[in-house]
Amino acid sequence: MSKKVDDVMRLCCELSANQQIKTTVKGSSKGAVAAGGLAFAGGLVGGPLGIAVGGAVGGLLGCWMTSGQFKPLPQIIMELSLQQQQKLYEDVMAIMGDVQWTDLAQLTALVMGNTSLQQQVTGALLGYITKELQAEVHYVD
Repeated sequence: MSKKVDDVMRLCCELSANQQIKTTVKGSSKGAVAAGGLAFAGGLVGGPLGIAVGGAVGGLLGCWMTSGQFKPLPQIIMELSLQQQQKLYEDVMAIMGDVQWTDLAQLTALVMGNTSLQQQVTGALLGYITKELQAEVHYVD
């Protein structure tokens, strides 16, 4: 991987870490279906108490099914394949245009020092994550 691509990946990691962004691949719906389905089945079998028991068991099952799927965005970025990193690099460079830098520190300072550029690069990153990886984005409170 080229140094420029590596610098942009690390910049994306820095931006997403600063904003505490987590992502999940479309798996959250499985957990919700498990919780709702077991609550419904419990209600059919045991009435109101069955709903409570089915909902609790379904919630635990849903939690187990989706555990480990929520990851910090920097981790997702560093796990991208070389082709995916190249595509993200191209998306970010389309925003940054002819910005020149010598090292990661200078690139980070250039982007973090320009609020508009920072927002545009973050937008490109989030667009890539949602469109190309089909992941959901969550901001940690």
